[in-house]
Amino acid sequence: MTTPRLRSADFHFRGAVFATTIACLLAGCGRSSDLGSVRGVVTLDGQPLQFAAISFTPESGRGSSANTDAAGRYTLQYTTHQWGARVGRHRVVITSRLPASGGEGEVAVTPGRPELLPPRYHEQTSLSAEVRPGRNTIDFDLTSAPE
Repeated sequence: MTTPRLRSADFHFRGAVFATTIACLLAGCGRSSDLGSVRGVVTLDGQPLQFAAISFTPESGRGSSANTDAAGRYTLQYTTHQWGARVGRHRVVITSRLPASGGEGEVAVTPGRPELLPPRYHEQTSLSAEVRPGRNTIDFDLTSAPE
């Protein structure tokens, strides 16, 4: 037999779960359908572009970003807890310049890496990509030769 006290606790627990679910839906927690997963490889002159930063900026809304690994692979991240990018057309910026390490006001522990890419991939980017619902593989084959 269940005591009234136990039933009351069960009722409050279920109410809390229901309220949390509604709040999450209203805040957009369940809007993952607006995102497509995006991964790919970035190469420069046929070689993996290691440890570069890549960002996708949609026409409206929040952008996504990633860093390439030692093999030039990346996976876009939308928020701290969500992977992917908004569905739609994006302006893409890729930079190989890495800032010097060390916090604000600190002496740099390691020097930064200079930019290896022409401005057409970052400051004056001509790169774009279309993100579709579901899984997307978007590779970038870059060249260092001037256009």
